[in-house]
Amino acid sequence: MAAADTRIQILDAAEHLFAERGYRGTSVRAITDLAGANLAAVGYHFGSKAELLAAVARRVIEPINAAQSAGLERLLARTPDPLVTELVEAFAGPMFDWMLAGDGGGARTSRLIVMILTDPAEEMRSWTGSAEDTVRDRYYAAFARALPSLSPQELWFRMRGILAVVAVDRVEFYNQRRPARLSPAAGEAAPRWAITFLAAAMTAPPTG
Repeated sequence: MAAADTRIQILDAAEHLFAERGYRGTSVRAITDLAGANLAAVGYHFGSKAELLAAVARRVIEPINAAQSAGLERLLARTPDPLVTELVEAFAGPMFDWMLAGDGGGARTSRLIVMILTDPAEEMRSWTGSAEDTVRDRYYAAFARALPSLSPQELWFRMRGILAVVAVDRVEFYNQRRPARLSPAAGEAAPRWAITFLAAAMTAPPTG
């Protein structure tokens, strides 16, 4: 097996296992067994389990970040003060685009993002770098201009809520626990529903 193929297979296996079991519940041996690679391959290609997690997370998140950044650029090129609904759509829309209903890769992406948000392991919160921080900070600044009455802490709480709502919705759709309520049509309509719901949540009065 070529080195590039081994690296990709390890990434695929790690994404699957981290999404299902979390960071601490996933061993390097389990990853290499699923990938059909030898145990030393993780160290050779990534250096450590934590660095492998970072590579997995960035492979999933970077396309979303790029689309979010491009969406914000388009809004700011038109006006320095976009509407909250427009900001929500530019921020949340790419997450739906990369977690398509009925797509196996989208299901893994959804589960991995939920795991990143909820896993208590420090490694799940320490993989981000300057690229991820830049996108988040630029949206934070845009939302802060549009919602000046919110405290910094409450604004960031509401932005985290956008991430959580989208990821949990996608996981719920893929799990199909209530097929009658979660039809394919509902899956396709969910981005529009989410933008309406999240824009209303973002513009709610500050908590007293």
